[in-house]
Amino acid sequence: MLALSEGGAVVFRQNVGTAFAGVVLDRTATTLTLGNPRPLHAGLCEGSSDIIGWVPVEITPDMIGQTLAVFVAAEVKTPTGRTTEAQERFLAAVRSSGGVAGVVRSEDEARALLPGNTRKKSKKHKP
Repeated sequence: MLALSEGGAVVFRQNVGTAFAGVVLDRTATTLTLGNPRPLHAGLCEGSSDIIGWVPVEITPDMIGQTLAVFVAAEVKTPTGRTTEAQERFLAAVRSSGGVAGVVRSEDEARALLPGNTRKKSKKHKP
C-alpha cells in the first residue's frame, strides 16, 4: 500500500469474506451460539482485489489538460501464491474497462503497476 501511495495512488485495503450475524443466544470464551443466523458477505464481490483505489492521470494538453482518476486494483500474492479464477476475472474486467490492475508480489511490482506519470509524489488527497 505504501509503494502504491508513494506512486501517487489513493488506495484502500479491501477485505472479502463471509461471517454470520444473528441474535446471540449463548457466549463462552471459545463458543458463540447464534439464533436466526444469516451469512454476512463483506467486500465488493467474489474475486475483488486486496487493494483498490485510484491513481490520478493527467490528460495531455491537447486533451484539455484534465486530470482523471483511474481505478486501481492490486491483487497481493506471496512469491508462490496463485490467483483464483474469480480474481483473474475481476482483474480482467478492471483492465478491459480502462483501469489499472494486476498481481503484485513486491513493492517494486506495486510501483510498476502504476502509469509512469504518477511515480512522482502526488498532492495529499482528502477523503
